[in-house]
Amino acid sequence: MSLPIDVTEKTRASLDRPFQLLIDGRWTDPDGGERLDVVNPADGGVIASIPAGSARDIDRAVAAARRAFESGPWASLPAGERARLLWRLADLIEARKEEFAELETLDNGKPVTMAKWVDVPASVAALRYWSGWCGKITGETRSVDMPGEFLAMTLREPVGVVGLITPWNFPLMAAVSKLGPALAAGCTVILKPAEQTSMTTLRLGEAILEAGFPPGVVNIVSGLGSVAGAALAEHDGVDKISFTGSTAVGKSLIGAARGNLKRLTLELGGKSPTIILPDADLKKAIIGAAQSIFLNSGQICVAGSRLYVAQEKFDQVLEGLVKVATSFRLGPGLDPTTTLGPLVSATQQHRVMDYIDSARAEGANVVTGGKAVGDRGYFVEPTIISDVTPDMRVVREEIFGPVLVATPVADLDELATLANDTVYGLSASIWTRDISTAYKLARKIKAGTININTGSVAGPNLPFGGFKQSGWGRENGTDGINSFTELKTVITGL
Repeated sequence: MSLPIDVTEKTRASLDRPFQLLIDGRWTDPDGGERLDVVNPADGGVIASIPAGSARDIDRAVAAARRAFESGPWASLPAGERARLLWRLADLIEARKEEFAELETLDNGKPVTMAKWVDVPASVAALRYWSGWCGKITGETRSVDMPGEFLAMTLREPVGVVGLITPWNFPLMAAVSKLGPALAAGCTVILKPAEQTSMTTLRLGEAILEAGFPPGVVNIVSGLGSVAGAALAEHDGVDKISFTGSTAVGKSLIGAARGNLKRLTLELGGKSPTIILPDADLKKAIIGAAQSIFLNSGQICVAGSRLYVAQEKFDQVLEGLVKVATSFRLGPGLDPTTTLGPLVSATQQHRVMDYIDSARAEGANVVTGGKAVGDRGYFVEPTIISDVTPDMRVVREEIFGPVLVATPVADLDELATLANDTVYGLSASIWTRDISTAYKLARKIKAGTININTGSVAGPNLPFGGFKQSGWGRENGTDGINSFTELKTVITGL
């Protein structure tokens, strides 16, 4: 194995420790002893290995979570104690900020500056936010429109044992964004991270044990989605699945859940439009549009991958975007001067390049970028494609890479139609100085989040999810925590 030389001693020590599964409060090897290589996307070198959990490991984890939920100390733990544990977990992650950031970069490829100043602090803030919810989950009293006197009330109770399946683009943030509300609601958890990026989630398990969570409350099983993920989704001992990932996998979970009709929250794909109207502040709009598609090398579900610009401003906007795209410094994420890291894997690099090649073959114009970079690692240049038609693959399908398709629009009345011409409906951005126009357009666009004169804004208190094939349900805020509860009605005759 090839360990990077430019990591802190704590990170080096973390890489030297064996990664194991966390089941019932104990570290354990997978039942079959199988492991998966951890590959540094910056150079393709193997830096560690993680357990490849099996269906039998999922059985053990579900059994532990069920015991903790039904008869263990978690079932009777006061809300204030759950809050204290979540806050303590946030403190422990914050204390290991450098280690978590460097592990995230080694796993995912993103610049370490982003991991250090965005991913880790956002994860800490999310856990502290969810700790505040522990004592605030309440029901209501209701009137009864029938003869007689009644006391009618609703109660919100934890849904039970939940499976959390997280993606590889923001591994730590995704894990805590699901873990926080599940634990705050009183559920117990089996957390299955993406096989490409499991290191920070497994090290999160160390912090969970140190914080003092009772055995079985949080179980972490790494492994292949087709094995461990599928077993978790199909398991009759699981009451709910919360999944973030591709629409194709999300659809497969619907079938997997039918055995016991387990609840599903699905945060899936997107093909989000960015709209720049003729009166927009072009300097801000160009920077915003570029960040929306190139941040994290385009590996973001809300990436603004379709750009629609008023025709009279198109050339000016395109010129500005090319300047931004060519200004990125591609390199290893651990290099503090890097502003754009590699894609997460060779598979993802091949996928992105296939889309770019298909655009060329269909007659589109690659304005800038369009090439894989270097002979080591999985780098792709920031790419802008013009002269596209609505039926091209690069316009219709989620690429999940640094690829923007740009279209001039002569008739601005068609903008809503163009924005909605997709099976997805996750996000959209509108740039204009006319707020009335912005709001009217926002009302017409079928998407879960609309950003006006700003890039993508998110937070644990802001509902997040999509229309159409971008998913089911909402994460974050009241909607997010309610999704981890069941609603019970109690009626008493007086």
